Amino acid sequence: MDTPTEPSSSDDFLLEDVMATLAIKMGQVSSIATPAPRRASSRSPRKVKQIRIDYEDQPTTTHDMAGGDGYSLASNWFTSKLAQLIIANRITRSQVAVFLYVASGQKRGTGVASFTQQEITDALNEEVSKQPGGKPITRPTVNRAVKSLCEYGWLETAGYGRIQLNVRLWFSGNSDAQRDVLEQIAADHDNDPDGFPYRIGPGNLSHQETFDFPDLDTRPTKRDVAG
Repeated sequence: MDTPTEPSSSDDFLLEDVMATLAIKMGQVSSIATPAPRRASSRSPRKVKQIRIDYEDQPTTTHDMAGGDGYSLASNWFTSKLAQLIIANRITRSQVAVFLYVASGQKRGTGVASFTQQEITDALNEEVSKQPGGKPITRPTVNRAVKSLCEYGWLETAGYGRIQLNVRLWFSGNSDAQRDVLEQIAADHDNDPDGFPYRIGPGNLSHQETFDFPDLDTRPTKRDVAG
């Protein structure tokens, strides 16, 4: 049976060269001179026991955003288009409210929000419930809003109470995570270039009226009829 041999002194020099190069590559030192040749020693070569690499802390900057729920990235094109659609009365306030609430609740790096329609309804009514005589949004209204947003390509239902956001419009996460999500969505839609998330409405969809709060009594009063 062969007996393991001890490393020679030349191995020590080779190791020092390797460590010197590694240190330079990692930015730990500006320069390290190649070790000068050593005289042969009668002592047995020493084994390397431990290698330690210390990293200098590098401070990172973070965004200072209101609240404690983090932040998302939004397409500037979409943000301005959203404002235009509101003014043009081509999208209802309930649709805007549902989209913004879902977008703010997406799990970072996935573009997926886990909400039931009842949870969305209850959350959107938190402020209006504090106002005497306030008119809350209803669950049927939320249901219609979700369906419309899916037609526009802003959202997509993913089953089991999950809603997939169009991450080209609004995304919480870095670019690598967004790319992974887009690749998965493309695979789920047979790489259709005209499907979700690339088809973005409402486009040429019919004009939207603001009949999205059926619980409001909008019938004319006797005074209105009387003129």
